[in-house]
Amino acid sequence: MLDVCLLGTSGMMPLPNRWLTALMTRLGGSSLLIDCGEGTQVAIREKGWSVNPIDTICFTHFHGDHISGLPGLLLSMGNSDRTEPVTLIGPKGLEKIVNNLRVIAPGLPFPLKFIELTKPEEEIVINGYHLKAFRVRHNVVCYGYSIVVPRQGKFFMEKAQENQVPMKLWSRLQKGETISFEGKVYTPDMVIGPPRRGIKLTYCTDTRPVDSLIENAKDSDLLICEGMYGEKEKQAKAEEKKHMTFVEAANVAKQANVGEMWLTHYSPSLLRPEDFMKPVKKIFPQAFPGKDRKSCTLEFPEEDK
Repeated sequence: MLDVCLLGTSGMMPLPNRWLTALMTRLGGSSLLIDCGEGTQVAIREKGWSVNPIDTICFTHFHGDHISGLPGLLLSMGNSDRTEPVTLIGPKGLEKIVNNLRVIAPGLPFPLKFIELTKPEEEIVINGYHLKAFRVRHNVVCYGYSIVVPRQGKFFMEKAQENQVPMKLWSRLQKGETISFEGKVYTPDMVIGPPRRGIKLTYCTDTRPVDSLIENAKDSDLLICEGMYGEKEKQAKAEEKKHMTFVEAANVAKQANVGEMWLTHYSPSLLRPEDFMKPVKKIFPQAFPGKDRKSCTLEFPEEDK
């Protein structure tokens, strides 16, 4: 299962009771963060989660409200006695920008590894996550991310027996190993069925509606999507600033056939996002206004358990 927390929902600047947009997920003993605006580490503490297990930090782009909290977070992670590496993922130029920010956090007890995104779409497998980064349309290079937790097929004892697989090999084959034993090669498909549907979460801020977002969010259990403006009269401003309105986000969710959508990255002028949800719900009933520390646990489909 995947624990999900939308740490903050504010775009551009933090407000009282609204931190800048950031997302944190937990899978097993691993924690992943997407974006790290000012105050992110405070939001993590308010949630009651720890900064120590964060081993992967993804960045959508390099505007200050998405990365300016990184030095403080890294210092807190260092003070928590972390020594294991932390992998940072983001658009080209990431390492240079992070090293510049680290002028105030020069000595860390753990190494930083960098993965810089240069293609329209890139896939990364790390710490049990299958990440898909996809480029969207903002006024600087910007990426959305899909997080997939895969699930292997069911074990079938009858299949193992039909294929004359020795019982002592069953558990290793279930873990995905290919084994040479007594002159014969045994593969996982000899004991398990086809892969089952896993868990999928898609996160995207700072973009206009684009095909890459719809395609990559397809069939997500949860889409956390930018909704900078709720007001109908802000449509022209959304187009000018390369952001989305609530209604546009609802149409993305509908076209992508997601299970649920949370709106985030609100304009500082948008104080009561819940007041603008009626037209959104007409388009996509499973849309909800995100709020700081809004959380859920995504689980594998019940019918596959």
